[in-house]
Amino acid sequence: MTADTNTLFERRRRRVRLSLAKAANGRPRLSVFRSSKHIYAQVIDDARGVTLAAASTIDGDLKTKVKTGANVEAAQAVGKLLAERAKAAGVDKVVFDRGGYLYHGRVKALADAAREAGLSF
Repeated sequence: MTADTNTLFERRRRRVRLSLAKAANGRPRLSVFRSSKHIYAQVIDDARGVTLAAASTIDGDLKTKVKTGANVEAAQAVGKLLAERAKAAGVDKVVFDRGGYLYHGRVKALADAAREAGLSF
């Protein structure tokens, strides 16, 4: 009996979240979700269960600026916008939650852009 792709993805996601919860030390979590057409990111305070800042390629600010939401340039724009919104909300340090995705391509581009814009993780 073999596990399907979604089951393996969920297992990876749970494993990453568990290790992040141990290492977070009260810092909010920068969570990334990527679909085939868009990329979404949000800064979440897990202690209170509240989203502090969010950005995605379907936001009005970015929808007109990016050609498509499924490339590295769009991910960089989302990372930069998210960092600006997080800093406006008073968040400087986060822990990066890549979900079940590899730290590569769009996920890495979003993380690097957020770091360049002032978030530290």
